Amino acid sequence: MIGDIAEAAKFIGAGLAMVGVLGAGIGIGVVAGGAVQAMGRNPEAAPLVQTNMILGIVFAESTAIYSLVVALILPLSALGTFIL
Repeated sequence: MIGDIAEAAKFIGAGLAMVGVLGAGIGIGVVAGGAVQAMGRNPEAAPLVQTNMILGIVFAESTAIYSLVVALILPLSALGTFIL
């Protein structure tokens, strides 16, 4: 009984870990929207804005990748196919 509860908690934790992907999606949308507005207001600064936009998207996406890794490790450890 105790083992079943712990196993279920790992699956719930994996689902909750994917909430980080939501934040990354919102962050990427904000960064891209701000970059498009900046390029529209000042087209001469477009290369600099585009470079900074790409860096911002990369940092936001890295949090989504970390969330995905945690979400994959938890269920695999519950099934016994991945030992931490």
